[in-house]
Formats: sequence, C-alpha cells, structure tokens
Amino acid sequence: MNTMTLWHISGWEFAALAAAALLVGFSKTAVSGANTVSLAIFAAVLPARASTGALLPILIAGDVLAVLTYRRHAHWPTLWRLFPAVAVGVVAGTAFLEWADDGIVRTSIGAILLLMAGVTVWRRRTADAEEEPDSVATRAGRVKARSYGVLGGFTTMVANAGGPVMSMYLLSAGFRKLGFLGTSAFFFLIVNVSKVPFSVGLGLIDAHSLLLDLALVVFVVPGAFIGKWAVNRINQRLFERLVIAATVVGAVQLLVR
Repeated sequence: MNTMTLWHISGWEFAALAAAALLVGFSKTAVSGANTVSLAIFAAVLPARASTGALLPILIAGDVLAVLTYRRHAHWPTLWRLFPAVAVGVVAGTAFLEWADDGIVRTSIGAILLLMAGVTVWRRRTADAEEEPDSVATRAGRVKARSYGVLGGFTTMVANAGGPVMSMYLLSAGFRKLGFLGTSAFFFLIVNVSKVPFSVGLGLIDAHSLLLDLALVVFVVPGAFIGKWAVNRINQRLFERLVIAATVVGAVQLLVR
C-alpha cells in the first residue's frame, strides 16, 4: 500500500471501512465468521493484497477485546490440538500467496467455506447426540482437528478468512455458545499475532497501512460492546444458525466478487 492509496480514500469509502471495523468487533464477541463481510468490504475499497494487511491489525484489536470478554470459557485442550496444524497451514498459505492471483485465492476459499458449511449443517441434522469438546482426545477427533487446523491456517493467511473455517470446526465439535467464543478468541489472537511477521515480509503491512488502522481501530470497540450485548440475548440454536449463515454469505461474496 502506498501514500496515494491511503490518502485518496473518499469519505464514503472511509465510512465503509469504519462499518467493517465495527462489524469486526461485533463478530469477535457475538457471531464469529461474520467478519468475512468485513474482508469483502476492505477488498472492495483497497487493493486486494493490501486489504489483507490493512485488516489484520483491526482483527487483532477485536481478538484482544474478545479474550478480555470470554477468557474464562476457552477450552485449551482443543487449542493445543489445533496449533501445530495451523502453523502448517500458515506456512502453506504464505507460499500460496507468492504465486496465486486474487481470483484463484477467492474462488478456492469460497468453495472450501461453502463445502464446510454444508457438511456442518448435514452433521447437525443427522447426529444422534451432541459431541463434547473433549472429543479431540479420540482418534477421529484428532484427525478432524488437524484437517480443520491446516485449512484454518491456510485461509487465515491468504485472506484473513479463517473465522468461518474454525467456526465450522467448533460447531461440529459440539461447543456451546460461550465455550465457542472463548476458544475462538484465544485461537485467533494467537494465530493473528503470529501472522504479522509473514504479512510484513510479504509487504502487506507497512507504515501507511498502520496509519489507516489507527484511524479505524476506534470503531472496533463499540462493535465489541454491541456484540456482547447481543450474545446474551441469542439462544444456542439461533447462534448456530447465524454463524452458518454468516459463513455462507462470506463464501458467496468471495466467489462472486
């Protein structure tokens, strides 16, 4: 991103980015996966590759607020199972960004998200009983955690789109609302911070993008408070439907954009 890109954002474009930042705060404390809409807004206003770097610090700010809100509800056994596979996915995503164009990236991620949303809906309709989060201790649970971990690391690196991937994993693993939010909060704070050196190395984050982030980060806070207020008024079934719907919307946007 260069100075011309930063300072030639119109008032309407800045308003769109501010709304996207507010939605990041909301998604981090209420409906995880909804920030794929923010991803689409950033990519529509800024150059596609630059938008990935500009959005990352905004996501980290939302992650910090989510951790402060739901830190007591994280399920650490699940997190420890995921992190090694996520690291593999992040490295693969970095390599992918070196040669893939925007069209290939968007199409690939959108198709993956739609597939996983469909699988999750099917699983929840056909399951006889809810799986408990500690199912990661089983062999099938470990395989699932590693598969989703690699996909989550890959998609979060190439387009900051790991939210819907991990949302589908946590729903399929049987997490309840607060456990879902607490586990995903720590997961994305750690993963997003770890992505910063890769993004800097790829030229996606620089001083100009950080200036824009400084102007936008204040909008994350009210979004987080709105999300915290809303999540206390959403029952488990509606919560799951909203997460899946947000995933489908974000995937379709990636495919048609």
